[in-house]
Amino acid sequence: MTVFSAYADEDITAFLKEQVKDGTVATDEQTLKKQSFNPNASGGESGLARAFVEVASVADIQGVLRTARKFHIAVVPQTTFSSTVIGSDGIAGAIILSTRKMNQILEINKEDSVAVVQPGVVNGDLDQAARKQGLFYAPDPGSKPFSSIGGNVSTNAGGMSTVRFGATKDNVLGLKAVLADGRTITLGGRTLKQAFGYDLTQLFVGSEGTLGIIYEVTVKLMPIPLGKSVMGVAFFKDMGALAGGVTAIRMSGVYPTMLEALDGNTVKALDRYEHTHYADNSGSMLIFRLDGSSDESVGVLNDLLAKHDAQNVQVTTDPTEQAGLEKLRQDMLPAVFAGNNHLMEDMAMPLSKLAPMMDFLQDLGKKLGITIYTAGHAGDGNVHPTYTWSADEDEVPAVIIEALRQTFWKTLEMGGTISGEHAVGMVKNQWNNPELGETVDLLQHQIKTLFDPMNLLNPKRKID
Repeated sequence: MTVFSAYADEDITAFLKEQVKDGTVATDEQTLKKQSFNPNASGGESGLARAFVEVASVADIQGVLRTARKFHIAVVPQTTFSSTVIGSDGIAGAIILSTRKMNQILEINKEDSVAVVQPGVVNGDLDQAARKQGLFYAPDPGSKPFSSIGGNVSTNAGGMSTVRFGATKDNVLGLKAVLADGRTITLGGRTLKQAFGYDLTQLFVGSEGTLGIIYEVTVKLMPIPLGKSVMGVAFFKDMGALAGGVTAIRMSGVYPTMLEALDGNTVKALDRYEHTHYADNSGSMLIFRLDGSSDESVGVLNDLLAKHDAQNVQVTTDPTEQAGLEKLRQDMLPAVFAGNNHLMEDMAMPLSKLAPMMDFLQDLGKKLGITIYTAGHAGDGNVHPTYTWSADEDEVPAVIIEALRQTFWKTLEMGGTISGEHAVGMVKNQWNNPELGETVDLLQHQIKTLFDPMNLLNPKRKID
C-alpha cells in the first residue's frame, strides 16, 4: 500500500528540535538502537524509534508532546530503561522521551517526612540521601541500585520489604504530570491523608506512561527503626512447608521486613553460582529480616521456625554477615539465568494460595519436562517463577509458552493477578479481559481515551 505522507522525516525532526530547548535530540542509528531495544525485556519485539529525546524541563516535555500531536507520532516514556515487559522499548517511528536527566532531589523534609524528586532520581540514591537525615525510602525493588523513581511509579514497583512497608503506591503522596494535550496537572500533595475528589494520584501509579508524563513525585519517608536488625536463613523440606512457616511468622506480630523464598532448584543454581552447599540442607530456603526487633520478637521467630520444622536456622546481627545474605538474594537471578534463555514471571497470590501455587509450579515442571525455578517475596504472596530453556534456541519453545499459559490461568483461578510488580507492557497486554473481565476491560480503554484521545502515549502498553 502506498502512503503519501504530508511531511518528510526531515521536517518532523527539524520541528522536534525546535521544540526541545533545554534537552537533547538524537537521531543517529547507534543511539536509537541502544535506546529502542532493551536486553532486559523478554517475550516480544520492539521497533526502532525515530528520535531519542532527553528532556531537561517541563517545557521540553510539552514540546515533544506538541510534536507528537502535530504529526500523530507515538511517544514512549523512558527513564533508566530497565523494564522487563517491553514497557519502555522503542516503537517503530516513535519518539522516545527520556526523563533520566531530570534527576534532582528537590527536597527532603524531615518534619513532614516527605521527599520531592524528579523522575530520573535513582531509588537507591534517594534512600541514601534520606538516611543521612535519619529517614529512609522504603520501596526496594531488586533494581534499587539503578531503577528510577519515575519508572517505579509508572510500574508500581514492589520489592523485598513490601511485606512491611508496602509497594510504591503505598509510598506516593502526590505527583505532577504533563497530559497528552500539553496541560500540566498536580495530583495529591504532601499530606498523609487526602480524601478530596477522585484519587487520580493512584490512577497514575502503575499506569506505565499511558496517561501522562510524570515530572515530579512526592513520596513518603520513614524514620529508621530503633532496635537491632536481625537477618537469617532457614531451610524447609519443600516450598509448601516454607509457605506454612511464612504464614505463621506473618501472623505472629513480629512484623518482618523481609521474607524471601527460594525453591530447591533455585538453591541448587545458587550453589553452582556461588560454589556453596546450601542445597545439601533441604528443599527450599527462607531468607528473613527483622528491623527494630527485640529479644522477644527474635524468640518468637525462632520458636515458629522450630514449630514448622525449619532446619539449619542461622540468625545474625553482624552487618557483614547480613550483607552476605543480602548478596545471596541479589545473586539469585544471575545464578538462575546463567547459561540459559529465560522468562521470569510475576504473579501475586492471595496469601492462603501461596503454598498451593508453589505445589502447582513444581508439578507443572515435572508434567511438561521443564525446569522451573521458583522464588519470590513470600510475605506478600508475590511469586517469581523462571522458565528456562537452552541458550541455543533463539525462539521461545512451545512448551514454555504452554507452561506460561497454564500458570496464568491457574493464577486467575486461585484469585491472583498475573502482574504483581513487573507491570504489563506488551508481554501481558492480551490478558486484560481474562484478568479484569469484559466491563472493567472496557472501562480501562475509556480512561485511556479520556486522558489520551489520540492514543499517543505508549500505545499498546498496559492495555491493548
